[in-house]
Amino acid sequence: MLKGIVTALHVLLALGIIASVLLQSGRSAGLSGAIAGGAETLFGKKKGLDELLGKVTVLLSVLFVVISLVLTVWK
Repeated sequence: MLKGIVTALHVLLALGIIASVLLQSGRSAGLSGAIAGGAETLFGKKKGLDELLGKVTVLLSVLFVVISLVLTVWK
């Protein structure tokens, strides 16, 4: 029973990591970065949200690794 709950938490953490990574803004590069770069200087970039999502991603990934180790050691 408890192992099933921990496994479900593990799956939720994996989905949370995927969501937090996908919500972050990409790094501008190439021709698309040159076009979007002008818009970013005009309208500004969401720095606060990107920093928060970065911290959330780190926290979720650390929890994911810890839960992975727990599930590995647990027999």
